[in-house]
Amino acid sequence: MSCQGNCSKGNSPAQTLVFSCSGAADVGELADRAARELSRRGFGKMFCLAGVGGQLPSFIEMTGKAQNVLAIDGCPVSCARVILENSGIKDFIHLELSTLKHVKGATAITPESINDVCAECSKLI
Repeated sequence: MSCQGNCSKGNSPAQTLVFSCSGAADVGELADRAARELSRRGFGKMFCLAGVGGQLPSFIEMTGKAQNVLAIDGCPVSCARVILENSGIKDFIHLELSTLKHVKGATAITPESINDVCAECSKLI
């Protein structure tokens, strides 16, 4: 996990946009489910990574104006991170799930694994 740019913690969660990998692997599903759970818990608002990747101006503009941006990636390929960077978004918090010992192809999607990711994300926001 790393903070790219000059991220600040402790800001209002309502000003946080959460992006996740939603890849076909188990860790992609875990990233997606954790992002949805964070949004339900009020730690931020899940936002559309496809809109940013598709270079839709309103999505990029809104992301650039967010107080905090959190990208959750399932595996080391880090598609969410790359999409944000390629869209000119440089100031964001990044969590890649292998840093939490979630291994592609060997990770069960359980309430415990989702809570594990959510707990780490809530520390970062």
